[in-house]
Amino acid sequence: MAFDIVFHNGRDLCARPLRDRRTRLEDIVAGSELVFPVRRLAADGLAAWDEVMQRGFEGLVAKDSISTYEAGRTRRWLKVKQKNWTVGDDRWTRRISVER
Repeated sequence: MAFDIVFHNGRDLCARPLRDRRTRLEDIVAGSELVFPVRRLAADGLAAWDEVMQRGFEGLVAKDSISTYEAGRTRRWLKVKQKNWTVGDDRWTRRISVER
């Protein structure tokens, strides 16, 4: 699963907005049987969370589409996980389908 692309064909893409990096990533891995871009959820946060719950995902990461790449933690990305996901629950046995 590919989350982002920060370097391609000798070019540093860190200063490009996420929406541009994401488009480039999707173009590069299109048709691959081995690498898939992480699935995008609904743009509305509550609708995205409903998708997380319905599909049994661990959680989501909300990102600002105009944000540049920053290493480490940043306030532009928000990670939200289901409560007690790893407690008493074997998250590795959950079935998560990959849409192509």
